[in-house]
Amino acid sequence: MNLNLPQGITIDAQIHSGYEKILSFEALELLARLHRAFAPCRRELLEMRRVRQARIDAGETPDFLPETRSVREGDWKIAPLPKALECRRVEITGPVEAKMIINALNSGADSYMADFEDSNSPKWDNQIQGQINLYQAIRRELNFTNEAGKSYQLNEKTATLQIRPRGWHLDEKHVRVDGERVSGGLFDFALSFFHNAKELVARGAGPFYYLPKMENHLEARLWNDIFCMAQDHINLPRGTIKATVLIETILATFEMEEILFELREHSAGLNAGRWDYIFSCIKKFRKNKSFCLADRGAITMEVPFMRSYALALVQACHKRGAPAIGGMSALIPIKGDPAANEKALAGVRHDKRRDASDGYDGGWVAHPGLVGLAMEEFTGVLGSKPNQWEKTPAGTFGPKDWLDFRPEQPITETGLCNNIHVGIHYLGSWLAGNGCVPIRNLMEDAATAEISRSQVWQWVASPKGILDDGRKVTAEMVRAMIGQELEKVKEIVTAQGEDTATYEQAAKIFVDMSLTPEYPEFLTLPLYEAMA
Repeated sequence: MNLNLPQGITIDAQIHSGYEKILSFEALELLARLHRAFAPCRRELLEMRRVRQARIDAGETPDFLPETRSVREGDWKIAPLPKALECRRVEITGPVEAKMIINALNSGADSYMADFEDSNSPKWDNQIQGQINLYQAIRRELNFTNEAGKSYQLNEKTATLQIRPRGWHLDEKHVRVDGERVSGGLFDFALSFFHNAKELVARGAGPFYYLPKMENHLEARLWNDIFCMAQDHINLPRGTIKATVLIETILATFEMEEILFELREHSAGLNAGRWDYIFSCIKKFRKNKSFCLADRGAITMEVPFMRSYALALVQACHKRGAPAIGGMSALIPIKGDPAANEKALAGVRHDKRRDASDGYDGGWVAHPGLVGLAMEEFTGVLGSKPNQWEKTPAGTFGPKDWLDFRPEQPITETGLCNNIHVGIHYLGSWLAGNGCVPIRNLMEDAATAEISRSQVWQWVASPKGILDDGRKVTAEMVRAMIGQELEKVKEIVTAQGEDTATYEQAAKIFVDMSLTPEYPEFLTLPLYEAMA
């Protein structure tokens, strides 16, 4: 199918019937306008990341910015929030598949974050069909029938919709403006905003977004400038868009108030994105030979560096009149094993009770079966209040807390094998088009896969990468385990009736990513290039 494209835009991908509605001339005009205005700034900010990383590699320790002290000490609040964002006790997240969207909107959660990022594999068809699904869901036209004939429709009352575009580092390789690839995040935002913003306003809730992977307040400023231009473009008042920022990089922790300030007209608060945060800590301090984290299972929200970050986020938000949203436990309901299921549910209860008691206004779940449980825990603390913006945890937090990377032990053979298994299994699913995968009773996405390969890299590279039985983790040990775990993964996916071809490819990529001398910034970058 041929599209009528604005001047300068090319699309190198198959255009199936129905795609033309999303890839309309007018929507692509907005995308091109935003790209031409802001692509240079995006390039500069990504270069700033590389320069900052080089300084950290050389031994620089992050600290608060002296040039933004007036922002931290100033008396200001974010703009008032619409009623739809005042109560966010439970937010469910998941990819933009039709069944997932319907189940999430029907789940009883206050909000659903429709994800074009970490829980979504960015195949071209996934991205465009996801846009179609959201377009239909917003207009209450979406339905789905599975292979068994079971039908899914939207309930009368549904969760408030929020949308997460891709991070600044990711391109949309199929679309170019003036010969240059567009930003994946800009692509996701421009299409969803152009087609749905006015419809969401008319229905009383939106447009609302989640912004991932930012490292500093200048990256938040870029999003704010994009929001202003996009709203002007379709004649919506500035401030109509509201966006929650995921604090999921260690550097962003030092600029939480500045990030809120840059987006203050459009801010809907901050979220503690725990899994990407752990990945970010390993990535940023990869050259520090004195830093080596223990098994992933030992890095809970209650270890020193995670605990202090979580409490500081609530402080920053409530000081500025903004919601603080807790992150997501990877635990999910377990069928067929009542004892294991109760243990998993107890873990989720503990997670949400702690967040609510600390002052969080809500938290994330990854499965509809956890919505009621999480709601009980937040209601138990908040009572009839929609939020607890008036509550602020005690204490003062800074570099000494956020850089206290404990525990360093144990590092176990079981933990190493599990990282390899999860990495190969997830990457194979991602390449096949599925970005949200239950593995060994945990919901894995790109963030947890990043931790898996990063820990393997760190344990090989660091002199502290020593198993609890005294053996040093080596490249040879990892290669042998990759072969063993690949066979286990193939047995599982074969039993599920899946093709194993992408898992062979995934194992090769895992070797390259975990054993290369120079640490690769993002797993998804080479994966995306390898994807058809």
